[in-house]
Amino acid sequence: MTTTLPEPTIAPAVWPSLIAATQRVDDTVAVLPRPSERSPQQRAAAAGAKDVARSLRTQYLDAHADAVYDQLTEGRTLGLRLAELVEAAAVAFPGLLPSAERLAAERALPQADKEGHEIDQGIFLRAVLSSPLAGRHLLDTMLRPTPRAVRLLPEFIRTGIVEMEAVRIERHNGVARLTMCREDRLNAEDDQQVDDMETAVDLALLDPAVHAGLLRGGEMSHPRYRGRRVFSAGINLKNLSSGDISLVDFLLRRELGYIHKLIRGILVDQPGRWHSPHIEKPWVAAVDGFAIGGGAQLLLVFDHVLASADAFLSLPAAKEGIIPGVANFRLSRFTGPRLSRQIILEGRRIRASEPDARILVDEVVEPDGMDDAIERALARLDGEAVIANRRMLNLAEEPPEAFRAYMAEFALQQALRIYGEDVIQKVGRFGARLT
Repeated sequence: MTTTLPEPTIAPAVWPSLIAATQRVDDTVAVLPRPSERSPQQRAAAAGAKDVARSLRTQYLDAHADAVYDQLTEGRTLGLRLAELVEAAAVAFPGLLPSAERLAAERALPQADKEGHEIDQGIFLRAVLSSPLAGRHLLDTMLRPTPRAVRLLPEFIRTGIVEMEAVRIERHNGVARLTMCREDRLNAEDDQQVDDMETAVDLALLDPAVHAGLLRGGEMSHPRYRGRRVFSAGINLKNLSSGDISLVDFLLRRELGYIHKLIRGILVDQPGRWHSPHIEKPWVAAVDGFAIGGGAQLLLVFDHVLASADAFLSLPAAKEGIIPGVANFRLSRFTGPRLSRQIILEGRRIRASEPDARILVDEVVEPDGMDDAIERALARLDGEAVIANRRMLNLAEEPPEAFRAYMAEFALQQALRIYGEDVIQKVGRFGARLT
C-alpha cells in the first residue's frame, strides 16, 4: 500500500535511507541462522544493520510523529487503541513498523529466536507519546471502554456476574468484586489476563449500580498453595520465555488500559457529564499470600490496600532484567528514594509484618479477619465527596503530562529490555523452574 508521506523538513534524505536500511536488515538476517544459534560475529552483524535502521526511524519520527499520527487518526478525530494504531501505521508507512504478518510469524517463536521487531513498535510509540498532541489523544483513546466490555455490559447489569478466563466479576451490595482466578498459575499475568482485567474494570465503572471496586486473588489449585488465596505472582515468566508476552497487548496495554483507568476512570461521551467526562470510582485491594512484581505495582494505584499479616510484597523486575511497569514513577511517592531503590534495584522483599510495610499498605490484618476488614474499608469509601477528592489527589500526585512523559520512555526502554540477552537467559531459567 502506498501513501503520501509527510514531507521531511529537517532531514530530507531520511525516508529513502530508512527504506534502504530496512532492506539491508532483511538481507542480513536472511542468510544467518536463528538468533539463538548465531556466533558473536553474526550477532554483531545483525545488530549493526538493525541499529542503522532504528537510528533512521528515530530521526524520522522525531521530526514527523505528529504528522504520522494525524494521518492515521484523521486529524485526531479517530480513536485507535494501541494495537490498532501500530497495525495501521505498519500498513500506511511500510518500513516504519513491522507488518502484522511479520509479527504473527515471530509471535510463534520463543523469545530467544525473535529478531526483536517489537523494538520498532517501541520507537514509534515513544515518539507518539512524547508529543503533547498525539500522546494526549492516545492516552484519552485508551481510557475509552473496550468494545468487549460494552458488549458484556447488559449481561453484567442484568445478572451481576461475568466469568472470564482470568478474572471473575460479581456485583454485591453496590461493590464490583473482581477476583483474579488463574488458580493453576498463582495469578501470573499474561495477555489474556490483561484483556480480562480491563474488561472487568470497564464493567465496574460503567455499571451505575456499582459505587466501589474490590480486587482480590482467588483460591489456588497450584500444588504449593492449594486452597489458599494468592494475590498475584506478577508477569508469567514462562510465557515471556516462550515468546507469548507482547509489548503492545501486555506491557503497554496493561499500563495505559486498566491500570490507568483505576486512577482516572473511563472516558465517556454522555449527556450531562460536562463537569467531568470521566466515570471514576474508589478501589480497594486485598493482598493474600503475596503481591510479586506486577501484583505489587497494582497496589500503588488503589485508594485503600489491605494485606494479610503473613503476606509479602516484592518488585523483582531488576533481577529479571525488565522494568517494573510504572512502579519506578510511583513508588518513591510512597517510600521515598532510598527505600524505592532497595525494592527495585536490590530486590528487597517487604513483609507485611515489618514496619516498612505500613508505607505501602493501609492495614495489616490477621488472615481470619480479612473479610470483615475489607467490608469496613469499602464502607469508609462510600461517601459523596470521595470521588471528587480522589480525583484531586490523583491530579496532584500523578499529573497526566508527567505520566505521559514516563510512558513515552517506558515504551522503548521496556521493548529493549525484553530482548536483552540477559533477560532471555534469566527468564528461560525462571520459566523452567516454574514448570
